Amino acid sequence: MLFRTLSAAVYGIDADLVDIEVNLTPVRGDSDQAPPVTIVGLPDAAVRESRERIRAAIQNCGHFFPFQKTTINLAPADVRKEGASFDLPIALGILGANGELAEQHNLIHVLCVGELSLDGRVRPIKGALPIAMLAREGSIRHLILPEENAKEAAVVSGVNVYPVADLRSAVKLVAELRSETPPQPLKIDVTEILGRTGHYTVDFKEVRGQMSAKRALEVAIAGGHNILLIGPPGSGKTMLAKRLPTIMPPLEFDAALELTKIHSVAGLTGRSGLVTERPFRSPHHTTSDAGLIGGGTVPRPGEVSLAHHGVLFLDELPEFDRSVLEVLRQPLEDQQVTISRASMALTFPAAFVLAAAMNPCPCGFWNDPTRECRCSPNQIERYVGRISGPLLDRIDIHIDVPAVKFRELRGETPPETDSSAVIRQRVIEARERQHRRLVNEKIFSNAAMTPRMIRAHCHIDLNSEKMLENAMRRLGLSARAYDRILKVSRTIADLEGSETINSNHVSEAVGYRSLDRTYWT
Repeated sequence: MLFRTLSAAVYGIDADLVDIEVNLTPVRGDSDQAPPVTIVGLPDAAVRESRERIRAAIQNCGHFFPFQKTTINLAPADVRKEGASFDLPIALGILGANGELAEQHNLIHVLCVGELSLDGRVRPIKGALPIAMLAREGSIRHLILPEENAKEAAVVSGVNVYPVADLRSAVKLVAELRSETPPQPLKIDVTEILGRTGHYTVDFKEVRGQMSAKRALEVAIAGGHNILLIGPPGSGKTMLAKRLPTIMPPLEFDAALELTKIHSVAGLTGRSGLVTERPFRSPHHTTSDAGLIGGGTVPRPGEVSLAHHGVLFLDELPEFDRSVLEVLRQPLEDQQVTISRASMALTFPAAFVLAAAMNPCPCGFWNDPTRECRCSPNQIERYVGRISGPLLDRIDIHIDVPAVKFRELRGETPPETDSSAVIRQRVIEARERQHRRLVNEKIFSNAAMTPRMIRAHCHIDLNSEKMLENAMRRLGLSARAYDRILKVSRTIADLEGSETINSNHVSEAVGYRSLDRTYWT
């Protein structure tokens, strides 16, 4: 007997439908050996091993595993299937082919995913959100999946989400779905979930001193600019960077949905459902290029994609392998990363703010007024040279973070710092001005402006033009650095509510090219 069920496979951050066909063939002869169970359709090792898990789960749940030759086809047959999420639909297909389900020939109005334990419990899977979106797009009414993934999938409207704890409850649910009084699907209040945002345990008001660095960070977030913090050990670079998400605008639903898809396929959502906080990712400097941008036989998202709509913080930037840093060029320029393999090419979104930190020299105390630097000029040049010029050009803001004075640490000076909430409101207002200006350009921040947009929206007066020309000549800035300065100037003007860029804005933007000004002049 032939029985069909539906499942899904996740590739990148999207899911594709998988049609599962189970066929039972009577075995001739009186052999005492168990008939073979064959899985075809390009299964990987985890899918092939599911035969024994499914057999044990069916028997331990009190059902009969058919004593017949079992052939399981995963279609389309020319696309590789990986993972254990096909266990539950295959088990239901076997029971359906054996006549133990209320359905007669197929279960194609229900999409099922889930990994089975030997005792029949259903374990969580990765990619529940893109699978739920696939069900909605394919007009599949019902989705059965593990309890741990239910909240995540339920944020998708138009699909009835049913969580199950084990194979027994899945079999019972299938029967109830065909009854006159079907069970109620899981419902969640998306508005209430989004309302939980903004509760951070850290605040910019806690940071003593560093007024210029705080201003630079505000400018960076307001315009979506990348920033590099340069200072001695213990000056507060990491402390400042960790507070960047607290001044970023709240996530809108569409952005939260896109971010949750990425975290879902990486298995990082857990029971929380929708991801509502801006991510802050801080990989160690020993990470590989695959860990940073993503990779694998079937590519998975890396740190640049997990930081989508948030902050990617690279501490001790020169300590990263140079080849790892160079792979940042594409995501920084295109806000996405494409990973190609022999069988497929997948594109992951990567629109993040890069915040990096470094010491000014190997010992960390070059130009420090209180500590003597032990590094030679050649050592300093080699240290800074670990970061390529093209990568530095893609970082809009370089800012010095000097050591904090004792009086500032003890709080003897009046606290001038605004709270994160106050800074966030200024950032939101600046972003709104950018959105109104760039609404027809289909971008949402000054940092994403192309050269054509810069010419259209970043007009400067004669004094500002002369100032910028002198800075270009004196510092030897590239054409890309010129564009970065104009973008940052536009953001500074937006923070002040000014429609025009004046010389003060340009002067401040030029001041944010610390590496150009300090090391190469």
